[in-house]
Amino acid sequence: MSTDLGTTPGGHHPHEPDGPSLASKLNWLRAGVLGANDGIVSTAGLVVGVAGATNDKGAILVAGLAGLVAGALSMGGGEYVSVSTQSDTEKAAIELEKWELEHMPEDELAELRALYMGKGLSASLAGQVAHELTEHDALAAHAEVELGIDPTERTNPYHAAWSSMAAFTAGALLPLMAILLPPPSWRLLATVFAVTAALVGTGILSAHLGGAPKRAAVIRNVVVGLLAMAITFTVGRLFSDAM
Repeated sequence: MSTDLGTTPGGHHPHEPDGPSLASKLNWLRAGVLGANDGIVSTAGLVVGVAGATNDKGAILVAGLAGLVAGALSMGGGEYVSVSTQSDTEKAAIELEKWELEHMPEDELAELRALYMGKGLSASLAGQVAHELTEHDALAAHAEVELGIDPTERTNPYHAAWSSMAAFTAGALLPLMAILLPPPSWRLLATVFAVTAALVGTGILSAHLGGAPKRAAVIRNVVVGLLAMAITFTVGRLFSDAM
């Protein structure tokens, strides 16, 4: 059975483009949208809560900037740790697979054959596929089928951290500007309007990227954001009245 479907003039298979796959790019974009959404909701809740306690523009600005910086660092640090841990785990699994392929090639071939039989191929076809893939790139074949890892697509923890920080910051700037730029009497209304519009946008985009129903995603997004602002504003107003 030949698995060669032809190559481009550059020698690449047409179904194997250079760089990250479309699925990988969509995952990055989806993570960016969610990071921006988190920045919008958390910062909006913070500044609205402070605005419920005081009309002091300086206090709102300090609180908003502190929340933006803390949230961005938390997002970036968390993403760095998470991706680094995942990368270390994948690297260890690949190193173990390399050792097994070097010292137990026959056992690994039999294992790959059994895995393809488990996917529904007949014994003869599974054996042929396992043999040809092993001849082509044994490590890639085992990493994909046995470990669910593509050795050519490894996420950089630094890229992940900076991307998360940037997405959160972009989202956080919107409610911060919305509550600081208008006159005091329009602050809350302008913030609610701007945040609602932004959450509608991120809800639509995240649903589109995930192939989910847009209406439910938008409603869920907006309700959570408005609820967060309502609760923090109430808490701020209660503390203001108690002082």
